[in-house]
Amino acid sequence: MERKLNDPKVTKAWTMYDWANSVFSLTIATAIFPPYYDSVSKAASIAQNNFIEGNYYLNIGPFKIVNSALYSYVLSVGFLIVTFLSPILSGIADAKQNKLSFMKFFCYLGSLSCILMFFFTPENFYLGLSLFIMSLIGFGGSIVFYNAFLPEIATEDHFDQLSARGFSMGYIGSVLLLVINLVLIMNPGWVFPLASKAETLMNAGFSAEEALQKAKDEYALLAIKLSFVSVGIWWAGFAQITFNNLKEYPKKEMANTSSYLKKGFHELQTVFKEIRQSKSGRIGYFLIGYFFASMGIQTVMYVASLFGSLELKMGTAELIVTILIIQLIAIVGAKVFAMLSAKIGNIYSLLLMLVIWIGITIGAYFVQTSIQFYTLAGVVGIVMGGIQSMFRSTFAKIIPEQTTDHASYFSFYDVCEKLATVLGTFAFAYINDKTGNMRSSVLVLMVFFIVGLFFVSRIRNFIGKTA
Repeated sequence: MERKLNDPKVTKAWTMYDWANSVFSLTIATAIFPPYYDSVSKAASIAQNNFIEGNYYLNIGPFKIVNSALYSYVLSVGFLIVTFLSPILSGIADAKQNKLSFMKFFCYLGSLSCILMFFFTPENFYLGLSLFIMSLIGFGGSIVFYNAFLPEIATEDHFDQLSARGFSMGYIGSVLLLVINLVLIMNPGWVFPLASKAETLMNAGFSAEEALQKAKDEYALLAIKLSFVSVGIWWAGFAQITFNNLKEYPKKEMANTSSYLKKGFHELQTVFKEIRQSKSGRIGYFLIGYFFASMGIQTVMYVASLFGSLELKMGTAELIVTILIIQLIAIVGAKVFAMLSAKIGNIYSLLLMLVIWIGITIGAYFVQTSIQFYTLAGVVGIVMGGIQSMFRSTFAKIIPEQTTDHASYFSFYDVCEKLATVLGTFAFAYINDKTGNMRSSVLVLMVFFIVGLFFVSRIRNFIGKTA
């Protein structure tokens, strides 16, 4: 079956998966869930009698781990599982030509986990952590197969703009749902029977003022938990647009599941050999550079709100404003750097953004006020969307044109990102746990960006169209 490239219906449907799943990375991983986790983990720590010397510890087997570090460790575990699974599954997907089936599985796993996180309470703390890990697996796993469709639906000259459009769609969709949820959280009386609840509490002996505040708090908490449900429904619902329009090549029929597994490993061996033998080692340099850059980028994405909360004592509302600044500016940033790449090339665009990231980490170490944090967030927004989009489209350009093993190639790309997330968040958590100071961890992120800059710079002279 001949596939029509640059089909507007297909490319639009592909970008809609960014619209669908980005609500997870914003609402669950960045904006609403981290402060909710902070409050739930503190309550669970107190219930375990683990509030020691001003720190909230939680029992994990024989260990006691401070709650903020545990959050980063949980991120590491979730993405570590994806790191091990995705190369094997993507090899099978290329052999069987069923990337879409794997993409659906991980999408539904993640969305269902988000819905069930409604039950994440201090009493069900460890169940909630397990569901969070499952949601991370669903999110990370589906992205592998989603990215692998890029070189199958568009020609190379469309990669940059299409990749940027996908990230922009993701930023817009995620901000839209976040704003809806925030309005509900801050104004629960618009939806819930606040007056009748307050009246009931007054009859129980509370004063009118106490009853109203308690009713607001209870319904705001309910709204927070319902926001997790909304993420799952939004994610799985809008993903149907993607699933109904992306198509596979005809499947290569094979005898049994063990044959698929054997063929999957063979696909991976072939791709790994091609990467090692690629012209001037450009794919290898690219993946190493991407790996170290992602250690910094992904860690910033997942711990920024906790940094603002713990180091700058910013409230939830201030943190949400910061996150919205990043998301909205990132929409513009992704498009600006896509246009810039047309003039100076992908590699020089990436180098410029990495230099800016180094400056961001230096600024984060010295930031002291909310205004400074907002300013830094604006700079992060400019390069956040641009660098993620540019890395994805650049990799789509430098993989061999004749290959059909797109899922296997993108599994190596995704393994770099997920393993980088694991090691980056682990390093951040470890230093934070040992020093009790997140600023020390920020300096490590600067080193990651410097190493990433070095390796990406190694390929600037022989990358062809992406130079």
